[in-house]
Amino acid sequence: MEIRVYDRLHPHAVAIRNTVFVEEQGFIDEFDEADGRAIHLVMYQEEEPIGVCRVFTEGETWLLGRFAVAKEWRGKGLGSLLLREAEETVRSHGGTTLTLHAQCRAMAFYEKNGYTPFGELEYEQDCPHMAMKKEL
Repeated sequence: MEIRVYDRLHPHAVAIRNTVFVEEQGFIDEFDEADGRAIHLVMYQEEEPIGVCRVFTEGETWLLGRFAVAKEWRGKGLGSLLLREAEETVRSHGGTTLTLHAQCRAMAFYEKNGYTPFGELEYEQDCPHMAMKKEL
């Protein structure tokens, strides 16, 4: 298992996000301007890309987003490994808190990894999301 960090949107990240968010979950607006300024992490099993996420700042706030693990690799603890690497990436850039907008169906995963919900329920492309954060 290897996690590579890229300063641009890597084609392997595009492929995973298309599969998980567009094909599986039906999101339309998957790619946005934040991709151009984000740090992208891609997890590999040998040379097969199996997970992805991005971290970036908005003002002083570090945000985690577009977190996905390929379907056949879910439930094996790999998401937690990828999340820890993203947190370490933020720490290495001086960040002390990481915020995200979790799909409500994924909240238990983030809570298990130390994230706390806050704010109001919001909908992104008709999917309920909750803001969550963790002090690093």
